[in-house]
Amino acid sequence: MKKDMIVIGLGPAGMAVSAMGSAMGFDVLAVEKHKIGGECLNYGCIPSKALLKSAYARQVIREAEKYGLNRVEVPDARNPFTRVQSHLTYINEEKTVKMFDKVDLLVGHEARFVDKYTVSVNGTNYRAKNIYICTGTRPAIPPIEGIDAVDYVTNEHLFHLDKLPESLFIIGGGAVGCEMAQAFARLGTRVVMAHMDPHLLPPADPQAAALLEETLIGEGVEVYNSASIRSVHQEEGECVVETDTGRFRAEKLLVAAGRKPVIHSLGLDAAGVRYNNKGIETDDYGRTSVKHIWAVGDCNGKFMLTHAAMHQGMLALMNSILPLKLRISSFVVPWSVFTEPEVAHVGMTEDALKKRHVRHEVITVRYGDYGRAITDEKPNGFVKVCAGRWGKIYGVTIVGESASEIIHEYVLAMHKKVRLHDIMLMQHSFPSIALLNKRIAEEWMMRKMKKPAIRKILRFLYRL
Repeated sequence: MKKDMIVIGLGPAGMAVSAMGSAMGFDVLAVEKHKIGGECLNYGCIPSKALLKSAYARQVIREAEKYGLNRVEVPDARNPFTRVQSHLTYINEEKTVKMFDKVDLLVGHEARFVDKYTVSVNGTNYRAKNIYICTGTRPAIPPIEGIDAVDYVTNEHLFHLDKLPESLFIIGGGAVGCEMAQAFARLGTRVVMAHMDPHLLPPADPQAAALLEETLIGEGVEVYNSASIRSVHQEEGECVVETDTGRFRAEKLLVAAGRKPVIHSLGLDAAGVRYNNKGIETDDYGRTSVKHIWAVGDCNGKFMLTHAAMHQGMLALMNSILPLKLRISSFVVPWSVFTEPEVAHVGMTEDALKKRHVRHEVITVRYGDYGRAITDEKPNGFVKVCAGRWGKIYGVTIVGESASEIIHEYVLAMHKKVRLHDIMLMQHSFPSIALLNKRIAEEWMMRKMKKPAIRKILRFLYRL
């Protein structure tokens, strides 16, 4: 059976290719082994935010006096997973499926390459001019002694629990580990987290990680950095975790220690597509070793981020149509962690710039110096910008209220090569949190004004 396009996997990348391709009038076949929406919608980004919101609501009630309200009894966390699944059902059935009304969907089936132009699905062969692999990743399970004999959970199982556990041990200090540590702790679970890196959120600015760690510890989470997990075993209905810092017992064990690509059942060898343990090998346009087969999203191992997957899907579709192609590396990729405070970043960190010997200066503005953040009871956080002499933005870290939102001003600035003086001259609504971005630019400019040569020139111009 002949199609214009075949999309394997309907996570964020596959959804982007399928929806856009069908909107352009192409005959698109989309194959999804499990559920439309993939990891993000069903087991990751969306359910985790639903759980975090329940936890946030309980935390606000716990802190009522801070807002000038009478103390009230903190409600028990009635099974929050029912709410999570209710939202997922609504999103899947009422919203997501409607995006693909012009796509030929095959859900619950596996696709496998027969040759470089042909894919077999449930005994039927399909051919297409372009094939897009968008199969994503799954949780990676570290080779810890005894792990296979323990009833652990990953993000694939976490949101289907029958009830909140009394205690939870988390292996991993990345985004998933941090978000779930705070969510479960706020809902009343005793949480311990341990990971091998020197600080939480390994790609993050160490100062941002330290502030987040301080917050988590203040909310009752035990955090062990640079920890080694020696073994795990089941004992009297609990998971027992042996580490180099001690022995821990927990009702549930959450493994959040990285991802691995879902590619080994695709029959890539039959199509001549090259791959390795990190994912499918691609060029800067999203093409595999076979020029009409594209691999986008997590499965190529470049960026394990939902928005990056969607963006790559869009670019791959455009590159498969247009003669002038767009390089994936020409676009900056932000990331955000939705804890409280939120952590967001784009570009290079201060440490990375130092290692590359890039001349730069650091401008920092603190939430605690801004009236809106103070009255909102959100004084913990900062905006930190690394910039060049003439205002070129190399990297930005924001930790604090709405960090995941206000980071996008810098994403656009870096994408369009806008400099700090442009942000300074742009009006920001007062008293929005985004005004902190303008304060960064003003602080940068005020530093320039302190230089004797600049002051001499200004005095001369003023006298004219």
